[in-house]
Amino acid sequence: DMAKRLEGLPRHTSMHVAGVVIASKPVDEFVPLSQAADGTITTQYTMTTLEELGLLKMDFLGLRTLTVIQSAKKMAEESAGRKIDMMKIDYNDPNVMEMISAGKCEGVFQLESEGMKSFMKELKPSSLDDIIAGVALYRPGPMDFIPQYIRGKEHPDQVTYETEKLRPILQTTYGCIVYQEQVMQIVRDLAGYTYGRSDVLRRAMSKKKAKVMQEERQNFINGNDDLSIPGCVRNGVDEETANRIFEEMLDFANYAFNKSHAVSYAYISFQTAWLKYYYPVEFMAALMTSVIDNPGKCASYMLHLSRMHIGILPPDINRSVGDFSVEDGKIRYGLSAIKGIGKPVMDAVREERAKNGPYKSLRDFCSRLSGKMLNKRTVENFIKCGAFDCFGGTRKQYMQVYGMIMDQIADERKNNFAGQLSFFDVVPGAQEAFEVPMPDVGEFEEEQKLAFEKEVAGIYISGHPLKKYEKLLEQNITAGADQFQPDEETGTARVRDGERVIVGGMVTSKTVKYTKTNQIMAFVTLEDLLGSVEVIVFPKSYERYSADLESDARVFVLGRVSAEEDRPSKVICEKVLPFDRIPTEVWLRFPDRASFDQKSGRIDAILKGGDGTDTAVIYLEKERAVKRMNIGFTAGEDEMSALEALIGRENVIARKQNLKKQWTAQPGRGSFGK
Repeated sequence: DMAKRLEGLPRHTSMHVAGVVIASKPVDEFVPLSQAADGTITTQYTMTTLEELGLLKMDFLGLRTLTVIQSAKKMAEESAGRKIDMMKIDYNDPNVMEMISAGKCEGVFQLESEGMKSFMKELKPSSLDDIIAGVALYRPGPMDFIPQYIRGKEHPDQVTYETEKLRPILQTTYGCIVYQEQVMQIVRDLAGYTYGRSDVLRRAMSKKKAKVMQEERQNFINGNDDLSIPGCVRNGVDEETANRIFEEMLDFANYAFNKSHAVSYAYISFQTAWLKYYYPVEFMAALMTSVIDNPGKCASYMLHLSRMHIGILPPDINRSVGDFSVEDGKIRYGLSAIKGIGKPVMDAVREERAKNGPYKSLRDFCSRLSGKMLNKRTVENFIKCGAFDCFGGTRKQYMQVYGMIMDQIADERKNNFAGQLSFFDVVPGAQEAFEVPMPDVGEFEEEQKLAFEKEVAGIYISGHPLKKYEKLLEQNITAGADQFQPDEETGTARVRDGERVIVGGMVTSKTVKYTKTNQIMAFVTLEDLLGSVEVIVFPKSYERYSADLESDARVFVLGRVSAEEDRPSKVICEKVLPFDRIPTEVWLRFPDRASFDQKSGRIDAILKGGDGTDTAVIYLEKERAVKRMNIGFTAGEDEMSALEALIGRENVIARKQNLKKQWTAQPGRGSFGK
C-alpha cells in the first residue's frame, strides 16, 4: 500500500546544470516554480515537459578552458609585445598538428585523456576537420567507427559508398556518418525531405522513439504523398540500398553528435594546443591557475612541466602574485595556492608592495601588514611554503622567531594607540638594534621542508620525496594516482572497476579498523608523484603485509580497482612489495652451450648457496637461447663476486625485475627457449 502511494511521485528534485528557461512573461504565469537549496528559482516541471509546452529552454555552458585561453593570451601578448587574435591563427598549423599527433596533449581541451591521446596518435590529424571528427567520434557508440575512419583517412581511394549520392555528404568524413547534420542531409538529398521534416527524423533518432522511426523508415524508402516526401525509390535509390542506409543511420543516430557542437569544441581544443605550442610557459601558467584549488591536478601539471623543461619558481613574497605567473621563461608559484591566504590578504600584500616597495625582512613585512588581516597562521604558512626565503634566513629560523616578532609589533602598536612614546621612537636606529635576533639553528631536513610545503600548498613545491624513484615507478606501475580521480565531465575515473593494477608510492597515512569478527584491517593512503590513492587492506592481506605498510614506507601494491561514481576509485590490496625488495634478475652470458655445460655445476653451487627471491637467467650467445633458473637465490655481494670471478665481470649483468611482468606473467620454464 505504501509503495502504491509513492509510485509516480518525483524521486527527488534536481537542477539542470546549464538549463535556462526563457519566457515572454513572468515564468510563473506558465509553469509552477520552486526554490532550490541555494536559493535559485527553478521550474517544477522537467525539461521534456517544458519543451512540450512550447517554452524556450537554452543550455548555457560555463567552460573553465575559456578563462585559460583568455589568461594565456593576455600573458602571451605581454611576452610578445603584440596583440594576438585567436580567430586569425592558422587552424591547420602543421607544427601544432604534429604536437597533437605525437600525443603531447596534456592540458589541451578534450584531448588530454589517455584514450584521446592514443586516438590522436593513430589518427594523426592534418586539419581542423580531423579534430572535429575526433571530438565527435571518441564517445561510446561512435567509437566503433574509429577504425573505419582511420582506414578511410589513410586510404581515401578505397572508401566506398552505398550510392554515389552519398559521396558529397560523407566524403569529408571518409564514408562514415559522424554528425547529426549528415543524417539530415542524407534524408533531404536521397528521399526529398524538407529541412523541417529532416529535423523531426533527427530528433526521433536521438531520442530513440521507435514508433516514429518505423514510420520514418517507410517515408524514407517509399515516400509519403501526404507529407510531400518522394522517397528514395522514386529518387533512383533501390529499396535494398535504402534499407541498408537507414539501418546505418539508426546505428549511429543513437549517439550522433551535433556538428556545430563538435566544431565549437574543436576550435577550443586547437586554440589551447596552439597556445601550448607557441607560448608553452604562458599557457601552462594559465592552466595551473585554473586548477589552483585542485592539488592533484596541480601536481600532475607540475610533473608535466619538468618533462617540458619548464622551470617552476617557488613562492616569493616580493615577486609572486595571486595566480601562477611568468618570470624569465619560468613559472612563478601563485600565493593564492597556499592555504589560509585569501583574496583580502593577497590584495593587501600586493597593494602595500606596490605603494612602498619590496619587503626587506620578516619584521618589515609583519610591521607593514600588521592590522591588515595578517595573523600568525598566515605568516606561518608563508614561512612553510618558502615565500620568505628571499630575505636570506632559513625557514627553521623564521619558524622560531615569527611569533616573538609579531608580539613585539603588536605591543608597539598598542602603545602608539595609547599615545605613549616608546624607546624606539625617541632613539634613532634603536629599532634595528633591538630586532629579534635570528637563532643559529640551521635549516630543516629536506623531507621536513617538503612536508611543510605539502601541508600548506597541497603539493610539493621545491622537490618531491619520490623524485629519485621516478624511473622505478614509471617502469613498474600500471596506473598513477591521478587515474583514480573522477573526471570533471563524466564523473568516472580512468581506471575500470575490477581492473587489476599495480600502484606505487609512499605511505602517508594508515587507519586501522577492527572487523565484526575482531580481525584487523587497514585503510592506507599511498602517494605518488601525481597525487594519492586509498588502498583497502583486508585482514588476510594485513596480517601478511602490515610491517611493510608503516608511515613513510615506499612500496608497490598489486590489487583490484573498486570504483564508485563521482568519488575517487580505491585499490583492494592483494600484494605489497617495498621498493628495496624488488627481486633482482641476474643475466649470465656464455658464448655457447658447451661453455655453459662446462661451468654449470659451479654455477648451480653458487645459486643454491642462498635462499632468496632473486632470479638467474642464462644467455647463450651463439644459440641466442635463454634459460630462466627457477631456483630462488640472493644476489648478494659474495654471490655476485663469485659469479664474476667464474665467467668474467662483463658477462654478469644485474637489473631489477619489472613488476608488470613478474606479477602478471605465468611461471617460466627451466629449459632453454629462443
